[in-house]
Amino acid sequence: MRNGLRIILAALVLFLSGQAGKAADHPLAVVELFTSQGCSSCPPADAFLGELAKRDDVLALSFHVDYWDYIGWKDPYASAKHTKRQRHYARQFGMRYVYTPQIVIQGRVQATGSNREAVLDGIEENSRGAVVPVDIRSSQDNEVIVSIPGGAAAEPAAVWLVVFDREHETAVKRGENRGRTVRNYNVVRRLTRIGTWTGKAMEVPVKVPRMASGDGDACAVIVQARNTGYILGAAVMPLDQPR
Repeated sequence: MRNGLRIILAALVLFLSGQAGKAADHPLAVVELFTSQGCSSCPPADAFLGELAKRDDVLALSFHVDYWDYIGWKDPYASAKHTKRQRHYARQFGMRYVYTPQIVIQGRVQATGSNREAVLDGIEENSRGAVVPVDIRSSQDNEVIVSIPGGAAAEPAAVWLVVFDREHETAVKRGENRGRTVRNYNVVRRLTRIGTWTGKAMEVPVKVPRMASGDGDACAVIVQARNTGYILGAAVMPLDQPR
C-alpha cells in the first residue's frame, strides 16, 4: 500500500511540475534595437541587447540602420529596410527625427538603447501586450509553417518573418569606432512581410533560404497591428539545430 501511495505521490509531483512549467511560460516581449557600427554611442546598447537576448521572455533584435554609413564606415549589416522601419516608429511616436541607439519595446514605447532602467521598466510594463498566440515550426528543408489562430482583431495586423544571426564580431577600421572591435547580437539579416492577420485563423508555409553571408541562426514571426504599430504576438525558432 505504501509503495502504491509513493507511486501516486511521485506521479502527482511530476504532473504539478509540468503544470508549473507551463504556467511559467510568458508571451515574448519584442525589443528592437536600432543601431549602427558607425555610431560611437551604440556599443553599450549593443552589449545590453546581448544581455536581453539571454532572457526566455524577450525576443531581442538588432536592426542596423544605414544613415551613419556616410561618416566613414559602412555597416555590413545595415539595411534601408531597417531605417524605413525606424522612421515609421518615429512617426508613430510623434518624433521628428531618428537616432541611435534607440530601443522600441512591443511597438508601444521607445527609449535610449543604453538607458537600462527605462528599457527594463518598458519591458515590464508592456510585456502583457502580446495577446495573439503564434506558432512557428519546421516543415522540411528551408521551410517553416507559421500558424496564427482565429481571434478578435481590432485592426489588421502585418505578419513579419525575421531571420537573424545570434552574434557577430567586427573589427571596425574607419569612422567613429575606428580601431574598436564591436560585438552585435541577434543581428537581423532579413525582414519579410508574409501576410496579414485579420482575426481569421491562418497557416502560412514560408521558405527560409540559406543566406550567402551569414546562414541565419534563427527566425522569428512578429504579428504587428498595421495602424498603431503595437506588437500583438511573436514566436522564435532556431535554424542552426537539427530539425
